[in-house]
Amino acid sequence: MNNSGPKGEGWREKIGTALAGRSLTVMEVCGTHTMAIAREGIRSILPAKLRLASGPGCPVCVTPVETVDMAIALALLPDLILCTFGDMIRVPGSRLSLEKAGAMGAKVKVVYSPRDCLKVALENPDKKVVFFGVGFETTQPAIAAAVIEAEKRGIGNFMVLPAMKLIAPAMRALLQDGGANINGFLLPGHVSAVTGLEPFFFLAREFGLAGVVAGFEARAILRALARVIELAARGVARIENEYGGVVRQEGNPMAIRTRDQVFEPVSSLWRGLGEIPDSGLGFRPAFQKRDASLIKVEFQSEGRDAPGCRCADVLRGLIDPPDCPLFGKACSPVGPVGPCMVSSEGSCRAYYKYGEVKR
Repeated sequence: MNNSGPKGEGWREKIGTALAGRSLTVMEVCGTHTMAIAREGIRSILPAKLRLASGPGCPVCVTPVETVDMAIALALLPDLILCTFGDMIRVPGSRLSLEKAGAMGAKVKVVYSPRDCLKVALENPDKKVVFFGVGFETTQPAIAAAVIEAEKRGIGNFMVLPAMKLIAPAMRALLQDGGANINGFLLPGHVSAVTGLEPFFFLAREFGLAGVVAGFEARAILRALARVIELAARGVARIENEYGGVVRQEGNPMAIRTRDQVFEPVSSLWRGLGEIPDSGLGFRPAFQKRDASLIKVEFQSEGRDAPGCRCADVLRGLIDPPDCPLFGKACSPVGPVGPCMVSSEGSCRAYYKYGEVKR
């Protein structure tokens, strides 16, 4: 663990002054922030009255068991190749992971982008080639662009299993649940670069909360955190941007148009949060022939995490990873029980890798 923490600007004192003795919980909803906070030892320098909670900011982690089970069932079909990002390979389904299914003969290929999957489709014209479309707003335009390219080039065997999520509806669901007692948010830098600030205005408008978009260096995170605490302590409900070199108020309109050309909001199932209206993306009618969820395949899903795994509660901010009875014992990166330990952006993985402990 990096116990020294970020140096040079007196952030502990600034944050302590803003807290003024209050107990507050600030949640970050970005996996890259989760890893940066752990790597830089940021929690180790924060006042004891400030809890920095990790929310549902890891797209791999929030993908429910049912969706993983369907991906495995598709990969086991004899005429199909499933392409996926590497983090999804080891995520447990009800009985298998994609990695174990591959050992049983399933055709699973790790790719680095949706366009890599297009290449696989061109090389295997006799098979359906399905991209496991997991991701938040950051990756959705690239998935849509791959679908558009497949249409233009007549690559008829390329499909997508839609498992994409929209982060703002999940944040609303968390606040409506109320269990985590959140006082403010560190808002995601990468997502906001695509969406702009507007999707997060509801935090101030409906819940009276502050949110600040943060960059990814330690000082940038601490600067945004200090601002969130200052606003929360003063009772100011406002959305601000501390990542102005990358994030614009309007986001990236071209990326949004590309995504919205192919996909539209649909109700979606989240691990730990259940069914959330308009929190996922489904194909628009003009592109439904690319929808791999319409492929008829038989599979059974238990729809729940392994016994003892509290990944769902970690994602909701109800507990920190060390509070799970399996953490660091039955569950580790070598033998992960839940997706929060599998993903490179998972909070359990971050706590384990960088030795974070409960204070």
